[in-house]
Amino acid sequence: MNLNLKCYIIAGEASGDLHASNLMYALREAHAETEFRVWGGDLMQAAGGELVKHYRDLAFMGFLEVAKNIRTILNNLKFCKQDISDYQPDVLILVDYPGFNLRIAEWAKQQGIRVFYYISPQIWAWKEGRVEKIRRDVERMFVILPFEKDFYKKHDVEVDFVGHPLLDVVVSSDTSKVSDDSAKLSPKSSDTSEVSDDLPIIALLPGSRQQEIKRMLSVMLEVVPKFEGYDFVIAGAPGIAREVYEPFLNNQVQLLENQTYNLLEQASAALVTSGTATLETALFGVPQVVCYRGNALSYQIAKRLVKVDYISLVNLICEKEVVKELIQDDLTVENLVRELSAILTEKKYHEIQADYDILRKKLGGKGASERAARLMIQYLKT
Repeated sequence: MNLNLKCYIIAGEASGDLHASNLMYALREAHAETEFRVWGGDLMQAAGGELVKHYRDLAFMGFLEVAKNIRTILNNLKFCKQDISDYQPDVLILVDYPGFNLRIAEWAKQQGIRVFYYISPQIWAWKEGRVEKIRRDVERMFVILPFEKDFYKKHDVEVDFVGHPLLDVVVSSDTSKVSDDSAKLSPKSSDTSEVSDDLPIIALLPGSRQQEIKRMLSVMLEVVPKFEGYDFVIAGAPGIAREVYEPFLNNQVQLLENQTYNLLEQASAALVTSGTATLETALFGVPQVVCYRGNALSYQIAKRLVKVDYISLVNLICEKEVVKELIQDDLTVENLVRELSAILTEKKYHEIQADYDILRKKLGGKGASERAARLMIQYLKT
């Protein structure tokens, strides 16, 4: 391995940006002379990466959305291959985002570029056949969910389980809940760090893509009139302009931009769009209802292909229904009101906390980024 290590990293969404940025810090800690050229977001750029493309320009959800944007996707693939060729990295590190990254992995393998994959695509849920592409094109896979090691072992692929990187960035509910009133956020003020009123907060995490945010908020906010004693606070996603949220805001519904963890520290409950946010919410000890409604045709296609019993990581990891999932036609105002009311009760709160404790233990200890970085450097030296 050269003294100066050149890494090309590709992440295609907000969670990938977060985990890749922490991996970058850890890689530089393990090998000081490391440089990065990246597809990702603001966090990867802040970690010292030369940002080529921002994930907000890459995110297309669902079968129809992908089909409508196929020309853009193909152009991005072509540009990415040329950019990697020009950069000549020592290693290509791919972070989730399988539709794009597995195509790049195949091409990179053919070019003789070493390929590491951090955070496995959810091929255990659907498109299990992709495991053959991973075996062929990826030199080493670093997985973050405990059951993934067994999944790959079943397919004769050796992987490294490094633990979940969220444990490094999320403080558990036992220590994170803010008790000092002077620290309470105030989404109602123009300065989002000022003192709030004493109304309990229900957090709304509607996703990280514009089309998803608009669709989910229109559903979630229908429950507001039924909960007059609460403030509803939307977690503004990184890279999404305030204008996207403006039509949904009023005296009872506020926006807190780029402070999701600050919001979760003080929330009594949350409505969460399925994804990494369900796990983040759980690690903060916040009772939640998981919500998802997609394009009707895309959902019907996915329903026939997906092989898992649950859509939220919380339930998948615990292998039971810890949090209620309201999906597609089940995502109604009546169901939302009923489930949100239930998790605001003391009895349900304690039941959920007991399951969240089990979840944390299953995820492994802190230090996922450091473990992954050390292993990557170790493999690169061989």
